[in-house]
Amino acid sequence: MPAVADTLLLKNAGDHRSDGELARTLADCRDRLGSKIGDMHAYRGTSSADVYVYFELPAEASTVAALDAALDCGCTVAIAAPSIDRLQGVFDVPGASASAMAAFHYVVETDAADGWQNEMFHWYDTEHMPGLAAVPGCVRARRFLNLGRGPYSLACYDLVAPTVTASSQWLAVRGTPWSARVRPQFRNTRRTMFRPLALS
Repeated sequence: MPAVADTLLLKNAGDHRSDGELARTLADCRDRLGSKIGDMHAYRGTSSADVYVYFELPAEASTVAALDAALDCGCTVAIAAPSIDRLQGVFDVPGASASAMAAFHYVVETDAADGWQNEMFHWYDTEHMPGLAAVPGCVRARRFLNLGRGPYSLACYDLVAPTVTASSQWLAVRGTPWSARVRPQFRNTRRTMFRPLALS
């Protein structure tokens, strides 16, 4: 996998089109962008109308040029996204089930209470993310800083099934003393389970 310099994220909190119609729209957007961006991954909420579309930029790509290209080709209009957020990757590890197909994408977005950001990020990157990545059923664990509209921290987990988050191993990682200390300091938190959209 090429090194990723940055990721662009389009969010739409209320897209009620069919999977087929939305996939065709996004595939057309991808084709018009061509080599100006890297890989494109689209997800739809399992119990919401949320649609998240990630553009992963290769290390040699210009973030500004890719952003301009996405805006110029009408991607934000195509999925009714108000803007594009720039994500900066800070954590990325393969999970215990790295060889399996990821059928779900779980996202946790949050800000930190005043004075808690450093400890929260240290907890995330040294205990929480590695611990969840090691749970059977986790394919990949990543965390980004959202340099756009936020929330500032976006952690995401590619999973083989949504039930992974209810497993005893997953809950054990969530139930550590450090987790109990940090989690009450989450602010503006959104937890969303997504499924991938297949683009033709």
